Formats: sequence, structure tokens, C-alpha cells
Amino acid sequence: MVLLTVDQVAARLQVSRWTVYNLIRSRELASLTIGRCRRVSEAALHDYIARQSEREID
Repeated sequence: MVLLTVDQVAARLQVSRWTVYNLIRSRELASLTIGRCRRVSEAALHDYIARQSEREID
């Protein structure tokens, strides 16, 4: 399992860190905490993107 930092997720989505934290806070993007660090799995990021793509189609 590959874990990404918030900055890496923000870069991949081309959004701000604040937006990523809001997605995590709203539970739209699954994450986990390791110590004081927040991490997002690549699988969770792919799931989020897939859900957003489905919403765009509908």
C-alpha cells in the first residue's frame, strides 16, 4: 500500500492543501493518521476520483 502526504494528494488533484483537508474532514476522502501525520492511500484517492467521475456523468 502506498501512502501519500496531503501535499502529494493536493498536487495530484491540482488543488490546495486546504481543499484536501476539507475533503478529509467531510469524509469524502478516506485517510489515516500516523502519529501526527495525515496520510491518504493511493486506493482511497483513486476511489475518490472514480466517485467524482461518476457524479460528473450523471
